[in-house]
Amino acid sequence: MAVLKATTCKEAIARWEKKSGETAAEAKIIEMQFQWPPIEKMDGALSTLVACEKLSLSSNMIDKIVGIAGMRSLKILSLGRNNIKSLAGLETVSDTLEELWISYNPIDKLKGIGAMKSLRVLYMSNNAVKEWAEFNRLQECPALRDLVFTGNPICENQPDVDTWRTQASNRLQQITKLDGIPILRDTD
Repeated sequence: MAVLKATTCKEAIARWEKKSGETAAEAKIIEMQFQWPPIEKMDGALSTLVACEKLSLSSNMIDKIVGIAGMRSLKILSLGRNNIKSLAGLETVSDTLEELWISYNPIDKLKGIGAMKSLRVLYMSNNAVKEWAEFNRLQECPALRDLVFTGNPICENQPDVDTWRTQASNRLQQITKLDGIPILRDTD
């Protein structure tokens, strides 16, 4: 049986250009999710996407975030349903990144999230975060407003949803929405 070789970012970009009829270096939205065979490694080819504001690489087999240092316009990065274990590599886009969609990955630590000063939206459900010490790192993201965190062990370990919501919103005073539901705070 033939073993399929992983799709490289360069190949995925070439496919995307052929399908869309656009030049990747000029495109604002580039979607390379569900590649077959899947992308296993992010690489420097992504740095050629200088105009890209939204990059989707979800539903591949990527294990770490690399190769995006040249993406000076990147606002939304979608990496859900991969094998990413840490947020290392995001700091290269920390000035511009506003939304990170990284649900369904085995991430258990949030080291480095504090560099994300512009991050407004973090969709990080169904990961492996189990400690409040890690969750508390989100306090370092002053712009964070919308957080989806359900499906992490830390949520499942609470007695009920209300306890989770109270704990999370007390720790993150800046958020206005948790797991898709607005947070109502006393304003007195």
